[in-house]
Amino acid sequence: MSKLPLIEGVLKYVKENNINFAMPGHKNGEGFLATIEGKEFMDNLIHFDITEVDGVDNLHNAEGIIKEASELLSQLYGSEKSYFLVNGSTSGNMIMVFSSFEEGDKVIIDRNCHKSIFNGIIMRKLKPIYIENIIDKKFNAPFSINMEHFFQCIKENSDAKGIILTYPNYYGVCCPLDMVIKEAKKYNMKVLVDSAHGAHFGMNPSLPESAVKLGADMVVVSSHKTLPSFTQTSFLHVNNKEDIDKVDFYFSSFSSTSPSYLFLCSMDYARYYLSEFGYESYNRLINVMEKYKHKINKIEGINIVDKNYVQSEYGYDLDITRYVLSLDKGHNSNLLLSYLRKNKIQCEMSDTFNCILIFSPFNTEEQFKHLYEVLEKCDLSKLKDKSVDLVNNHIPKSIISPYEALDMKKKKVELNEAVGNICGENITPYPPGIPVIMMGELIDKEVIDMLKYYKEHGLDIIGLHGEEINIIEND
Repeated sequence: MSKLPLIEGVLKYVKENNINFAMPGHKNGEGFLATIEGKEFMDNLIHFDITEVDGVDNLHNAEGIIKEASELLSQLYGSEKSYFLVNGSTSGNMIMVFSSFEEGDKVIIDRNCHKSIFNGIIMRKLKPIYIENIIDKKFNAPFSINMEHFFQCIKENSDAKGIILTYPNYYGVCCPLDMVIKEAKKYNMKVLVDSAHGAHFGMNPSLPESAVKLGADMVVVSSHKTLPSFTQTSFLHVNNKEDIDKVDFYFSSFSSTSPSYLFLCSMDYARYYLSEFGYESYNRLINVMEKYKHKINKIEGINIVDKNYVQSEYGYDLDITRYVLSLDKGHNSNLLLSYLRKNKIQCEMSDTFNCILIFSPFNTEEQFKHLYEVLEKCDLSKLKDKSVDLVNNHIPKSIISPYEALDMKKKKVELNEAVGNICGENITPYPPGIPVIMMGELIDKEVIDMLKYYKEHGLDIIGLHGEEINIIEND
């Protein structure tokens, strides 16, 4: 057994996967080495691990350098007030939910939201109304919310207090957020946006517009996903002046009382890099990406999701700083992910049809060239395996609110015996990560058929216990 399993294990991983097309955005530290200021930060790294002593301000009562850095962050993104989050976007999502809504409020929510949003809804005791996601048949992936269903939901639930959306989703697809916000204002609804993958949005005209600039009431972005900052760092942006006092309270409630200055300083650097070099650095990245996208698309059996396709088919936008590598039907992208790792390329994730690679300005042209050469040499016949067609969306009928279901007595029953009962647990296949059924919803035959289909095709299903499912016991 190793004396230092974590240290040795991480170093081994980094050496074996030296081309990073996954998070974090600093790409093995290259984002910090790109500037004199970043190098100085790295050279003095250990000295930044301090606590809240006189002279370095206090995150929970910022009056000095943290306040100054936060104001610079707010100016860059164009918010009324911005916050540094040391507990990740999960804490930001909780802050948004708790400061925007009261117990019992009805909210309209993207069915493909992050689990922290679902957890926040339970903890805040809200009543969710879910919006369907479009499943694109060509790429077999969720392509954000179904706008037709959104308009139906908002019309039928005009008493809802707000809307919670993901922008962009994992595949980089962005719904027409401007239309959502415009419609929400007609009903005096707040719009909260989990934009974890969109910290770089709005910094270059080739990128989707920032949810902050589009007028969302509150927006959370994960700086660590695409920018040069440490993992677990995020920004919260608030446009709604009325809720700032509440946000201040819940910010302190969901933030550590011992915040990492390593995290805070890395976020300040990420903000600095964007403001000084963002436009030009993303120009360079996009030019290189486009060059190699055309090359990769010429490889038989491999196709990259294209912005023109997303716009022409759905009228949606696409974050072009990622590749969604799609294989022809009959091939499995999980096998492609393994093949790339054997060639020292780490991707973000894969499903059975697609392999997702996330880039930042710190990925070099040499790395893209290596990716192309590795893909060109790939024997696709070795990647043949069963792939899973995503089943059409079906949102079961809600019987009781999730927070009520959480505290009720539950028992496990066989899948075939579950029809007609109320589900006692959120059940989500990965991929695509969209819940088939949520706690408090009615288990119908279509739900059981979907779960059986995904099980037969070997997908991981969170919340399912072998052949059994948790149901709420009848009184």
